[in-house]
Amino acid sequence: MFLEPTFRWYGPEDPVPLNFIPQTGATGIVTSLHYVPYGKLWTEEAILERRKMIEAAGLTWSVVESLPVHEDIKTGAPAAKQYIEVYKQSLRNLGKVGPRVITYNFMPVLDWVRTDLHHRMPDGSTTLFFDEVQFAAFELFILKREGAEADYSADTLHKADEYFRGLSDHESFRLRRSIIDNFPGFKGVTLEDVRDMLARYRGFTRERLEENLYNFLSEVVPAARDAGCIMVIHPDDPPRSILGLPRIFSTIDDIQKLLGMVDDPANGVCFCAGSFSARRDNDVVRMFKSCADRVGFMHLRSTQIEGGNFYEASHLGGRVDMYELVKAACEEQIRRRKAGRSDWRIPIRPDHGPDIMDDLLKPPCPNPGYGGLGRMRGLAELRGLELGIMRSHYPAELN
Repeated sequence: MFLEPTFRWYGPEDPVPLNFIPQTGATGIVTSLHYVPYGKLWTEEAILERRKMIEAAGLTWSVVESLPVHEDIKTGAPAAKQYIEVYKQSLRNLGKVGPRVITYNFMPVLDWVRTDLHHRMPDGSTTLFFDEVQFAAFELFILKREGAEADYSADTLHKADEYFRGLSDHESFRLRRSIIDNFPGFKGVTLEDVRDMLARYRGFTRERLEENLYNFLSEVVPAARDAGCIMVIHPDDPPRSILGLPRIFSTIDDIQKLLGMVDDPANGVCFCAGSFSARRDNDVVRMFKSCADRVGFMHLRSTQIEGGNFYEASHLGGRVDMYELVKAACEEQIRRRKAGRSDWRIPIRPDHGPDIMDDLLKPPCPNPGYGGLGRMRGLAELRGLELGIMRSHYPAELN
């Protein structure tokens, strides 16, 4: 495969065993040290131990996803400088013994958000779903966020009220857990935890969050460059304001602003097609082409929008023109190789996949969207698409 096929693995507790992953066609692993608390140092010993585990399965640790950014850095709290210094040392350690592509995000409080982790599709599979009415009900009546009603139309407020009144206690609990308690390395989050984190962002503007991102990048990008690493930021998911907080990496303008903050090849993009596609006015292929030379990692997935809602579509379906996106990625790799870049291959992974076939008969995956079979199907589709593109358009490059 011309692109580097990878598979996300959550560590020894992942229900998809590491030694099964070569059967998917992946050659690389995307993972993190989820047991290390946010803000703590990644030691050389811990990184090397994980790398050896992966290599023993005949695979390569291709990408770190993610090296988390502590909330104090995002808020610009007094302890931010201390956490940035720890982050820089973790980067130096990764540069010595670990993978060189480092994914992070700068989303306040919550990372990706869905309201239903097992939405039933017509073919019987289940997928991840974001429902605006359900999320409004969570904000208004479960979290009880002050001022949340101002973020919704009167119609949505009415529907959210009706929806919440119809929930059983178990359904209300399940909605809460689906939204706030599904992040690796950040389990056991309570409503009080979320309220406490939100309080630290009171009065926050987009400009203030951007300033804190700049302060972070201006310190860590030079450290990453010196360590031989590249920092790649994951888009906001979904690409809209959540919990009344600003989101600053959702559009093509955000991409250009981010790359311009610290204009350095070590300041790059994790191009998540699925995250960008959940915003109706985003042209995903155009967005990729606008930053192709700074893309260090790609998530190839797609979503389908229904009004204010969206769900994870099949890897070749939904809003993303996957043919044109993969073709553009292949062209970028050809350009890099001709330019003599040693890092010309772009790691890609199928990202979220539906639960299908006998995965539906197993206990729910503790990492929603990361069952084995749905992602394996997605990777097979993407590998076939890429081979067709390369054989049809660039056969000489396969030699």
